[in-house]
Amino acid sequence: MYRCGHWCRTKVAFGTGVLSALIIKTAVLNHIYAHSPEDVWRVVTDFGCLQDAVRGLLMFEGLPEGSLQERQVVDVKVSMFGVLPAQSYRMEFIAFDPKNLTFTSNEVGMGIKHWQHRLCIVPRANGAELIDEIEIEAGWRTGMVAAWARFMYARRHGPRVRMLAVQSAYGVWGV
Repeated sequence: MYRCGHWCRTKVAFGTGVLSALIIKTAVLNHIYAHSPEDVWRVVTDFGCLQDAVRGLLMFEGLPEGSLQERQVVDVKVSMFGVLPAQSYRMEFIAFDPKNLTFTSNEVGMGIKHWQHRLCIVPRANGAELIDEIEIEAGWRTGMVAAWARFMYARRHGPRVRMLAVQSAYGVWGV
């Protein structure tokens, strides 16, 4: 089992041009939650919870309210740290299965050519395991972007634990 982003694999894809090799990095992060898989799913698929989970790292403009939906396309502006100029970013949810607690999104923008995020939630004896797998290609910045992704996805864990604790304590779901 891979734990909290301490693992990254690199794949090289070759095209037909002289300088056509693409470096694709994949980061895998696993986090354990002491809550039901369905409760974790509600938090990770809620756009308000996403904004709360990345507070201080990213600021979204135009993020919809409510939960993500199958085949949803979300066009937003994203500012790193809420200080740098906001740039266009697109998230397209190409696979969405609430029954099996999985989704896949293709994302592009902010200099990122390919960002595919696969998420699944697996039942465990004392709760749920959330597995994020992010495949990234960003040209010469791929290594730095992959390191940022590992940091950012690991950083979401703490806020999500707090959101789940509050929602569980007060019986409030669908933030």
